[in-house]
Parts: sequence; structure tokens; C-alpha cells
Amino acid sequence: MTVALAIGTRKGLFVARSDDRGSWSVQGPHFLMEEVASVAWDTRRSPARLLVGVMSWHWGPTVAWSDDLGSTWNESDHASIAFPEDTGAALARVWQIQPDSAKRPGVVWAGCEPTSLWRSDDGGESFSLVRGLWDHEHRPSWAPGFGGAAVHTILPHPETDQVTVAMSTGGVYVSPDGATGWSPRNTGISAKFFPDPYPEYGQCVHKVVADAAGPDHLYAQNHGGVYRTTDGGRQWTSIAAGLPAEFGFVALASPHTPGTFWVMPLEDDSRRIPPNGRMRVHRTRDAGDSWTELGDGLPDDSWTVVLRDAACVDSLRPTGLYLGTRDGCLYASADEGESWTAVAEHLPDVLSVRAAVLS
Repeated sequence: MTVALAIGTRKGLFVARSDDRGSWSVQGPHFLMEEVASVAWDTRRSPARLLVGVMSWHWGPTVAWSDDLGSTWNESDHASIAFPEDTGAALARVWQIQPDSAKRPGVVWAGCEPTSLWRSDDGGESFSLVRGLWDHEHRPSWAPGFGGAAVHTILPHPETDQVTVAMSTGGVYVSPDGATGWSPRNTGISAKFFPDPYPEYGQCVHKVVADAAGPDHLYAQNHGGVYRTTDGGRQWTSIAAGLPAEFGFVALASPHTPGTFWVMPLEDDSRRIPPNGRMRVHRTRDAGDSWTELGDGLPDDSWTVVLRDAACVDSLRPTGLYLGTRDGCLYASADEGESWTAVAEHLPDVLSVRAAVLS
């Protein structure tokens, strides 16, 4: 058993591997001087496919893939993601790549800037625009957040055709078939920057993840607030009580244990630093009713940030956690956040991290 980490940075991709989640070897960079904002492992295939959203400052953005852990790379001979001419839009970045469930082995989703969702039926080699979301009547009101206007979260339902997405700034939307009928699901999530602090949509959601209890059990880390829902987003409840701050980017859920969820609070959004300069993770075992601070091995006197997709979990027991920072460090925990070790230091600004368990 090998755990592989794909580490996307501002200046290329690195791949780390470990047989024990204690000692790591790091290879790279691939795509040196190109921005890698999104990475994904498609473990439905054998061998696993590594997909990356690459931004070349000369050639522009695209999706590349490797079926041999990065030894060789492939790109489509035409733009794999290209807006139809009638949209008048151009692709800026691929912010999210998400393989679908095992029931749809060829389907891969991409969330992009400008705010758009794309579907691939050939394993991520080519994509088509999901027009139902692009043509939504709310789209003119989806203003860009500080990081741009993008779909950054894609949650395919494991048993049905339903797809949940989240975007900055627009909020959470759900479609029964991943194509049409997109409905906002933001009731209970505040947006204090609006005259109406509880609008139907327009919330600046930072990340949404699914709990192990089932696909309708979700957690959300927002611009201000941490929330849970047990009905697929029809009603959200604040679970921020007990945290040192409500702002943050990271949201991670256990793939095995219902109610287990991790966040990394940051001081108010004008500062965006760990509280008191101490990098810490907060974990709940009861779906947000109570929180425990964890940080053995994480630094004090730390003024950096972990971005929403620069954090991930693996599928092992106990769950492994991985955090990549904006000052180029990558930390790993093999015991659900109790203790941490450094996988790599002095990398470029880490934008995206994903783990895969490979045989």
C-alpha cells in the first residue's frame, strides 16, 4: 500500500509517496513555472489517473493527465475546456476536478472560472459546458469573491444523478440530474455583507464537504460561519460555537466516521491569519456540537494560510490529513490530526493537495 499526494503549487506540481505515512519521498516539479490550482486522483481506473488543472502564462489553462504517477503527461490536442462561442466567455482557471462515483466510471467534473461547471465522459480528456447552470437566471448576480468567480466545490451523489456545487460568491446549488433544475440551497447561512443577511443565494461559501453519515449530511465553511445540514442543504444550522473564529477556508470530513469534521479557523477576514499566530486544526466528533483543538507538530509563530483545496484526507483508518500552506510547507497527520509531521518545506505557494491510496 502506498499513499500518493499530488501537490499543486503556484509554480508546478509535486508528487509525494509514502508506504507508512511517516516518511515521504517527493518528486517534481512537473509543469515548472505553471500554476496548478486543481488536482485529482481517479482511483476508479487501474492504474489510477492523476488529473491536474494547469495554467500556463503563455498557453493558457487546460487539463492534463498522467496514468503513471507523473512520469509522462498527456493533453488534448485541442482545448479540453473551451466556452461555446455564443457565451462570449473565455476560460481563466480550472479550480476543481472531481471524478464521479464508481457508477459512472468515465464521468469527471470540472469547476472553473468564470463561474461554470463542466462534464467529461472520457475520463477528463474533454469537457462540455453544463448549460443549465451557465444559463441560470441567478448567474448575473454571482459576483466574484476575493479569489475570483468560480465553481470550487462539486459533490456528485454516490447513488443518483444529483450533483451539488458551491461557488464564490453564489452559494450552494443542487441539480437532480447534474444538468438542469439548479436550485439554491442556502437557507440558514448568513451573508452579513448584504442588507438581508439571509438571502436565497449570494453567500460566499468557501468549501462544502459530505459527512460519512450520507450524501445529505453536509458541512460548509463560509466567509463567516461554519454550518451543517442533514437534508441536503434545505436547512443549515450554525456549528461555529466553541471555535476561536468563524472565518476560514478548510473543511474536511472523515470518509468513515459520521460526525467527524475538521476546520482551520482564521482571525477575522481582514487579517486572515491563524489565531495568535498558532497553526491549529479543530476537530469535532459530534457533528459540530463540540470542538477540540489539535496541533502537536504544527508551528507556532505561523502567519500563513491553508487554502480550501490545499487540504485533504485519505481513505485509510485512521484517517490521514494533509495541509499545504501558502509559505510552501506540507504537513501530514496519520492519526486524524492528533500529531503532525512535515512532508515538504520550501515549496512554492501550495494551492491544491489530494491524496490517493494505491496498491
